[in-house]
Amino acid sequence: MAYIGTRGSRLARAQTAWVIERLRAAIPDRRWLEVLISTIGDQNGSVALGTGVFVKEIEQALLGGAVDIAVHSLKDLPTDPTPGLTVAAIPQRADPRDCLVGGRLEDLPDGARVGTGSPRRAAQLRRLRPGLQVVAIRGNVPTRVDKVRSGQVEAVMVAAAGLGRLGMRADDFFDPEVVLPAPGQGALAIQARAGDDLVSLVAAIDHPPTRSATTAERAVLASLGGGCMLPVATYARHEGGVLVVEAAVTSDDGTRQVRARASGDPAEAAALGAGLAERLADLGAMDLLRKITPGAPLKAPDTPEAPLKAPDTIAPRGASRDAGQAG
Repeated sequence: MAYIGTRGSRLARAQTAWVIERLRAAIPDRRWLEVLISTIGDQNGSVALGTGVFVKEIEQALLGGAVDIAVHSLKDLPTDPTPGLTVAAIPQRADPRDCLVGGRLEDLPDGARVGTGSPRRAAQLRRLRPGLQVVAIRGNVPTRVDKVRSGQVEAVMVAAAGLGRLGMRADDFFDPEVVLPAPGQGALAIQARAGDDLVSLVAAIDHPPTRSATTAERAVLASLGGGCMLPVATYARHEGGVLVVEAAVTSDDGTRQVRARASGDPAEAAALGAGLAERLADLGAMDLLRKITPGAPLKAPDTPEAPLKAPDTIAPRGASRDAGQAG
């Protein structure tokens, strides 16, 4: 019997059930039992969202031997590794896009209230539709969707993967070329104790293309400061054996955006992401981040060795990102 630690939310349990189904198929002679663990982010709705608030208690249970592996949303997992733990598997990613519940973006009138708890989503939404009223909301996915049904907002902007895992329907989807997702969005991480026999067993459901893509994305975030609430957007995809990574930082009001793209060998995903972060910093991303998150522990990226191929821009709202304009 192996015990799997997870949060108790509907989404976390749906994700864990999905993982258990695949583990049973890959390792049929092993039994898996879900163990629900409450995190500080679950216990206190007013706690400041930040690095590790939805994973710390689960990691402590894993390190203490109360559970054998843990299932997390990858975007909740801090970019700095926890000593004694390893990410044994990153299964195939679900839909990485952001989406709207409540209506299509083009149909929402100016002044319509759109709820989101993400600074990254809020900034990109204001860039697309400056006439909308972006409202800060908290809560799990069903709670956020209920705010539309109760009339508190006209729409909410959430991750498509979470909606899909809960069997809920979106009204509009944002192409990643238009609204870049969060690093690791749509992917899960399965942690285990470093050196444990389960590491090699759980690796059976690892998906190398997803791992390399999310490694690059998380390297961008780590190089720019590492906080999950930083408004850093990035998405990596495989194109003909090449890993293409795009990243952006957008000002709070949406009027300025630093955006860059890099491509290279998937085997060098971490260096590729770090190199892209340096390019963003050269274009002014650190100045934008300091204005958006004063006091945040930002750091200038180290110089990478990964090759970069790109159009890079810092552009005002409405300008083509290929125009190379400064705003």
